Amino acid sequence: MTHKRIIERELEGFGIRLNKQPPAIIVKKREKGGIAVTTTLKLTHLDKDLVATILKEYRISNADVTIRQDATVDELIDVIEGNRIYASCIYVMNLIDKITIEELDLLSQVPHYVPISAAKEWNFDELLEKIWEYLGMIRIYTKPKGLVPDYDSPVVMPVKKNTVEEFCRRIHKSLLEQFKYAIVWGKSVKHNPQRVGKAHELMDEDVVQIVKRVQAGAN
Repeated sequence: MTHKRIIERELEGFGIRLNKQPPAIIVKKREKGGIAVTTTLKLTHLDKDLVATILKEYRISNADVTIRQDATVDELIDVIEGNRIYASCIYVMNLIDKITIEELDLLSQVPHYVPISAAKEWNFDELLEKIWEYLGMIRIYTKPKGLVPDYDSPVVMPVKKNTVEEFCRRIHKSLLEQFKYAIVWGKSVKHNPQRVGKAHELMDEDVVQIVKRVQAGAN
C-alpha cells in the first residue's frame, strides 16, 4: 500500500489523475466584461471571489466560468491549466491463494482492486471483464446470414460510439450505403432477435446481422 501511494503521488505530480473524471467546470475566456461565475449547486470549497482570485493568478481577467459540481481549488486549477490526463486504473493483487477468506473479503471492498492468483489462474475471468469495463470498450459479434455468429473476431468499439451506424463504419464504409436494417441479439434489445435502425445503441457482446438493400437491377 505504501508503494501504491508513492506511485499515485508521483503520477499526480505529472498531471495524471487516476480513476477520476474531468471536473464539470467550463472556463471560457473573453475580451472584456470581467469574470462571471455561474453555479448549478451550492459550493463548499469555492466562492465567486476565490474563483476570480485564482483566475487572476493565471492572468485571466475576463472569463465566463460555469461550475456544475462542488469543485475544489485543485479541480479548478486542473481545468485552467488544461493539461491533465484522466486515466482508468486497475490494481491487480496477486497471491490470493496465500491469504485467508476474511482477508479476501476485505480486499473485495476496496475500489479498483482485482485479486488474482497467477500461479493457480484464479479470478482471471473477473480481471478480463474489469479490463473491458475500464477501457470503455465493447465487443460486438457479426452474424452472416444463414451462419452462426463469429465469436472469434469481435468488432471492438468505444462504449461512447456504440451505434449500429458506427458498427457498419468499422466493418466497411460501403455497408452504410447498402444498409436497410440490422437484426440484433443481446442485452441492447427487448426481444431476441430484434430489427433495429442505424441509430440503435449496441451493448457489450451483442450479435449483429446487417441486412442490405436490394440494388436496382440485381437478380
